[in-house]
Amino acid sequence: MLHYTLVFLVIAIIAAVLGFGGIAGSAAWIAKVLFLIFLVALIVSFFMGRRPRL
Repeated sequence: MLHYTLVFLVIAIIAAVLGFGGIAGSAAWIAKVLFLIFLVALIVSFFMGRRPRL
């Protein structure tokens, strides 16, 4: 999922440089959302992995 975040970030940067404001904004928003989902999944997996096995 981090890969998709970086892809959309690169698309947003390229679109911003070329002057496509709407596309850059949309790609940046998607990158932010995917990054937050990735961050939440990372935190959940970190805490789930630290539980003692039953």
